[in-house]
Amino acid sequence: MSEHHAAIRFTHSSGSFADKSFSRDHQWLFKGDQTLLASSAPAYNGNAAAVDPEDAFTASLASCHMLTFLAIAAVKGFEVLSYADDAVGTLDKNAEGRMSMVKVVLRPRIVFGERKPSSAELADLHERAHRACFIANSVKTEVTVESQTD
Repeated sequence: MSEHHAAIRFTHSSGSFADKSFSRDHQWLFKGDQTLLASSAPAYNGNAAAVDPEDAFTASLASCHMLTFLAIAAVKGFEVLSYADDAVGTLDKNAEGRMSMVKVVLRPRIVFGERKPSSAELADLHERAHRACFIANSVKTEVTVESQTD
């Protein structure tokens, strides 16, 4: 078991709560003195230049899948030279009619070293990574993988 921490800090800086024009900007603080500007999504009066929770959710799933994939690939004897993913998360109403991150599509592009997996081995690597990903195991969101290799 392990614990993971994130600190959130908001200070009213501009706009009005009365007319809902207040700034949604806030800080996410992580270990190692890492600070990230966050806000709500632009569709919810947020700052388009900041990370929003929906983007972070999508990135969290993509990152967890990648890290798990890399670990499994290493065990199977595959060297990954590069891994790039342009993941897309979809916010929509779920089956209960509530707004939810209903789907995340991972689109990893992977370059392997000398030994390359077959299509079946690649699909198995992604399936194993999905089943072992801590974040994917923690959510109801549909996660699909559209993998490409070079």
